[in-house]
Amino acid sequence: MIPTREEWNNALEERHGKELHKAFSSATVAICGLGGLGSNIAIALARAGVGRLILCDFDRVDITNLHRQQYKADQIGMYKTEALAENLKEIAPYISLKVHTERITEENSVTLLKAADIICEAFDDAECKASFANTVLSELSDKYFVAASGMGGMGVSNSIKTRRITSRFYLCGDETSDVSNGLGLVAPRVALCAAHQAHTVLRILAKQFDV
Repeated sequence: MIPTREEWNNALEERHGKELHKAFSSATVAICGLGGLGSNIAIALARAGVGRLILCDFDRVDITNLHRQQYKADQIGMYKTEALAENLKEIAPYISLKVHTERITEENSVTLLKAADIICEAFDDAECKASFANTVLSELSDKYFVAASGMGGMGVSNSIKTRRITSRFYLCGDETSDVSNGLGLVAPRVALCAAHQAHTVLRILAKQFDV
């Protein structure tokens, strides 16, 4: 049986306190890329009670995604935006979701992301990461930006960290490992980086800006 909205909010208020729950529930966070990073970020933020997520991805769920991404076998072939929205509604039935099933480009970034308070970069490709970061930092400079770099392979877990680059730009990861060298992406290490990104979002909303 699904709890009522009042029961849901009361449970989150009891967990976080009224002030923090209000900060989380009134926030809008954009997640750009819904693979191993993005799908884990989204689920962590939904569980924390973030009120609105903007989900951006153009890809479909593939069997090769299931070892590290938050999708199910019966969702293979679905657009990731639609599959993740389905899963998030099972976890947090009162969350508000805005879905953009399209590739984010320099031309459409401002339109798609202007409603966000915080933007999470969760792409796999290094070139896409760099291009998107440049666009956000130049065209959406009033937003907080939480990006990732380096989570590949079987490196030591504690090498994944969060670094504050500027007052509104945070970078999570080990900043060195590359998915093209060696083993590639392993679920726990990707999830660690995603957890850093999600926790950074929550700390920003809580006005705890240091790292």
